[in-house]
Amino acid sequence: MKNYIKPDEWNIIEEGFDPHLNKISESIFSIGNGRMGQRANFEEAYSGETLQGNYVAGIYYPDKTRVGWWKNGYPEYFAKVLNATNWVGIDIRIGDETLDLNNCKVTAFKRVLNMKEGYLTRSFIAENKNGKAVKVIAKRFCSIIDDEVGALHYQLVPLNFENIVLSVTSFIDGDVKNEDSNYDEKFWNEVSKEQDKNTDYLLLKTKKLILMFARVQDQPY
Repeated sequence: MKNYIKPDEWNIIEEGFDPHLNKISESIFSIGNGRMGQRANFEEAYSGETLQGNYVAGIYYPDKTRVGWWKNGYPEYFAKVLNATNWVGIDIRIGDETLDLNNCKVTAFKRVLNMKEGYLTRSFIAENKNGKAVKVIAKRFCSIIDDEVGALHYQLVPLNFENIVLSVTSFIDGDVKNEDSNYDEKFWNEVSKEQDKNTDYLLLKTKKLILMFARVQDQPY
């Protein structure tokens, strides 16, 4: 594999978008604060190769081992770190078309993980199949001061069109699963959800262990 990361004293830098390297970059540009960790998944929809990942310390699940009777000595269950609620989701629509970098011409792509100040930035220009181009600048971090807080800022600029509806919908998604689930099992049950003005509340519980997970997200759009 080619070395596509630019050398820098305090930053990990990727310039140019190669979809074949995306899952690797999602790992390299992960952020965390000791309480939770977030892979560098895109905020907007992406139909290419990706591995969704948001993990919370201490949250695990006894996943049933996928082996037959001939595997003597294997435990029936083993602890699996769970993929938790996706809190970075933003759905972008240009008219009736969803912004998806897998279906766009992508230029000026740059991703930087600032290792000194602890935040991730990503910027790019994307042109969809209808020739409409937008510029995106995104920034996120997991707080070291309050380790239960993750935050992101997402800026979207139309470059070559007017009078077309540009919609931005932020969301939190608890309907998640682990790609390595032995039986394609989902590990969370929804307890409750609520919307109150610009805030969403989602409360989930693991199916086997009494562990709770809640997320709150402002929706300024």
